[in-house]
Amino acid sequence: MIRLGVDIGGSAIKAALVDLKTGELASENVRVRNSIDTHPEKAIQNILNIMKKLSYSGPIGVGFPGRIRDNILQRAPNLHPDWVGKDLAEFFKQGTGSTTCLLNDADAAAIAEINFGNPVIKRTHRTLFLTLGTGIGSAFILDGKIWKDTELGHLFLRQGLAAEHYGSAAVKRLEKLSWKKWAQRLNKVLEFYDFSFSPDLIILGGAISKNLEKFQKYLTFPDTKIIMAQLGNDAGIIGAAMETLNIE
Repeated sequence: MIRLGVDIGGSAIKAALVDLKTGELASENVRVRNSIDTHPEKAIQNILNIMKKLSYSGPIGVGFPGRIRDNILQRAPNLHPDWVGKDLAEFFKQGTGSTTCLLNDADAAAIAEINFGNPVIKRTHRTLFLTLGTGIGSAFILDGKIWKDTELGHLFLRQGLAAEHYGSAAVKRLEKLSWKKWAQRLNKVLEFYDFSFSPDLIILGGAISKNLEKFQKYLTFPDTKIIMAQLGNDAGIIGAAMETLNIE
């Protein structure tokens, strides 16, 4: 079964066709610029353009960077404020003509990693999955199952500063931090999470995670406790597409 997975982020909308049996991409990964200034209607048009480019019609799964309850977006600090309050399933269906399944973007990536990533996840009691990008997305995995809709990136870390405003991948780029200086910041975030939630394993996702060898030596954790997500930046797309399996 082939379905379209869409991963909406603070800096880009990424999408591809996914083979739900294998978890592999069945098309190119199409990327379109996105930002806090991108109006929801423009985002819908971008997704329509992607569907046309990939010659796809059918159900779509969307990973969304915010807190969603009963398909209503409650909060998405890194996106245009007009997203808040929308019934996203209805909004996407009206805009694209396709039945749409929605879930938090970090949860989507975690679902993909559980099913098609490192098998150690299913053998671990408490796993903390983090996506490092414009913000810090999070998902708790307990005995192979996700405790959905966590937003650890918005926890206050120090002096009223949210964790993602201190140690996200975007912070490294915007402040032009070296790998060492950024890793020292990330380490403080991870130490805070580790003390607060006692995970047995921490998985780092997002595009920057492929550079783990460049900054892992600056982290005060055993290499066996912090590992890179195997599916990389495709995880959110794959997990979003998998969500369409829940369509009745």
